[in-house]
Amino acid sequence: MTAAPMTVRICYLYPRLLSVAGDRGNLFALMQRCAWRGIRYSVTEADVGVVPDFAETDLILLHGGQDREMTAAAQDLAAKSGALREAIESDAVVLAVCAGYQLLGRYYAPPEGPPIHGIGVLDVVTEGGPKRFIGHVAVHCDLGPGSQHRLAGFENHSGRTYLGGNVRPLGRVLAGAGNNGEDGTEGARYREVYATYLHGPVLPKNPWLADHLLSRALAHHYQDVSPLAPLTDRAEVQAHGAALRLARRPAGRWRAAAAAVSRIGPPARMPATRPAGNARTTDKVTGWTSR
Repeated sequence: MTAAPMTVRICYLYPRLLSVAGDRGNLFALMQRCAWRGIRYSVTEADVGVVPDFAETDLILLHGGQDREMTAAAQDLAAKSGALREAIESDAVVLAVCAGYQLLGRYYAPPEGPPIHGIGVLDVVTEGGPKRFIGHVAVHCDLGPGSQHRLAGFENHSGRTYLGGNVRPLGRVLAGAGNNGEDGTEGARYREVYATYLHGPVLPKNPWLADHLLSRALAHHYQDVSPLAPLTDRAEVQAHGAALRLARRPAGRWRAAAAAVSRIGPPARMPATRPAGNARTTDKVTGWTSR
């Protein structure tokens, strides 16, 4: 008897508020890679006022957005936070990009105005800085034995994110600023949450990460699953290589960063104080990314 096709249940949070710099392409990449393999998928879009059934979700997308939209999403996310936290603690897979990354943390404190509070499932805080980090990024990622990769993308943010004790960095910076431009870390990992500042979108040019997310999402749904069938990925590999070439200029800096990956120390310390206050909409819009 032929086995029934597997299904990945995807929830796309705030598709109208949080989808800048082509981030919606992450959803398209996941859908296409499922279709090529004969894996079924369902997509639930949940904007403001809609609380999805996270207990029936395998993979959650939370992307970047402008400052006003991030504030609106933060206010609405409070109604979703309990069920979302439960899903994360039950190992639902999450890809969080830029504003989505910050919203899963404790707070973002802008240079002026009240803090924007996240749901705190990630032990990270973000402080606004005077300089935007803009440019191509390359990151060395170690997701376990036999799973070391390079991640490539584009960053545009002024927030400085600092990791606490219950999270690990997604990777170590080879080129670019990463979380804060200080400690060589990029992104954060907690259980099956993969948070990053990389736009691009990040998944089409990093097919290894897309497949890792799909594999973990299928394991969440079915527990015991076989490895994904390999794909040719000719165009994806070319895009990945082109992104790495853009990030590795100048070459001397790349070589120095690559040599330093194995001896980078612990992440920079989280700020000692945490601001109080309620998140509310601000009038200042600083750019197309969240912070």
